[in-house]
Amino acid sequence: MQSYRKVLTFNTRQRRELINITPYLKECLEESGISEGLLLCNAMHITASVFINDDEGGLHQDFEKWLEKLAPEKPHNQYNHNTFEDNADAHLKRSVMGREVVVAVTEGAFDFGPWEQVFYGEFDGKRRKRVLVKIIGE
Repeated sequence: MQSYRKVLTFNTRQRRELINITPYLKECLEESGISEGLLLCNAMHITASVFINDDEGGLHQDFEKWLEKLAPEKPHNQYNHNTFEDNADAHLKRSVMGREVVVAVTEGAFDFGPWEQVFYGEFDGKRRKRVLVKIIGE
């Protein structure tokens, strides 16, 4: 069995942002030389997420509205966590959206459904953030 590890870095321009990272993961898969196995991809920050869904702008707007209803950013004083930082909402949003994805690799390609793509969800951005990619297999 082979193992591959890479850390991807993103610099977001907004506090909340969704980035389709599928092309980066495909590059990692090619670099790995693994054709049968599993890819694990996880956010390395507690206020960010990695998840699978459709790359459709309206859906992305729906996520933003829905997450903001669940855990509104402001007022900051509504959260007990916000004594040193003002990112309690980002922690909660990450909890809903998830930490990581595992994708099956078959014949050198991802075993995705027709519209599935992998996204990095940033909920407390405007700085450098990291994503771990780990691939194991043959």
